[in-house]
Amino acid sequence: MNVSLGELEKKRQDIENLIDITFFIPCLNEEYSIIATLDKLVAVAEELKLTFELLIYNDGSTDHTKMLVENYAKEHQGLFLRLINNEKRKGLGYNYIDGAFVGFGKYYMMVCGDNSETADSLREIIQRRGTADIVIPYFGELDTRNVFRRNLSKLFTFIVNSIGGHHIKYYNGTVLHERFNIMRWHPSSSGFAYQAEMLVIMLGERKTYCEVQVANRDREKGISRAFHLQNIFSVTHSLFQILCRRIRREIWPL
Repeated sequence: MNVSLGELEKKRQDIENLIDITFFIPCLNEEYSIIATLDKLVAVAEELKLTFELLIYNDGSTDHTKMLVENYAKEHQGLFLRLINNEKRKGLGYNYIDGAFVGFGKYYMMVCGDNSETADSLREIIQRRGTADIVIPYFGELDTRNVFRRNLSKLFTFIVNSIGGHHIKYYNGTVLHERFNIMRWHPSSSGFAYQAEMLVIMLGERKTYCEVQVANRDREKGISRAFHLQNIFSVTHSLFQILCRRIRREIWPL
């Protein structure tokens, strides 16, 4: 059967943008919050009349997260839901990038399994899809985290902006990307600073962005794993990579 190049290209585009958005949902012992997270995502996506898929990465949980998600999938068989179970932890950044290759959405967005994003904030971000290559949320005066976490976040943002040469308000939120750009411009980092490193790469490639202020809430149960020693080393590595790219850009501009 003879197929023209135009027909092949159209079929390829149809596959690449099979659905509107892929939600990447990382989980590590989120048995108290994962179901509320999934219910919230489904409600927002259906309200906005989106075609969507849920990619749940269970990164070595030792609680009932896996069982709860499996039961949820059985009870909601009309959803495009996929559970990926890592017996050994691979890290947030690794799973995030892997999900971009697994998914089929035109857009790609991480939503934490700890139910820390509000439905209103997700709606605000998603509604701005198509206005720029990247939609970057920030909290500003709407930040409800404790003082230590707010100040640490401000320090991290200041450092990334200083060594990266940009003026982004926040680097670690639920950023909305075009999925292709993640596959094309992703970093090698697997730790908590992967998003900052990736944003700096994309901004260096002249990708457009818009920023939107959203509200947040601190996790309802459990503890943050951002301050584990492994993550601290990973963040340091990402900051070093950002600095090296800045130096290369200054010496050998594109």
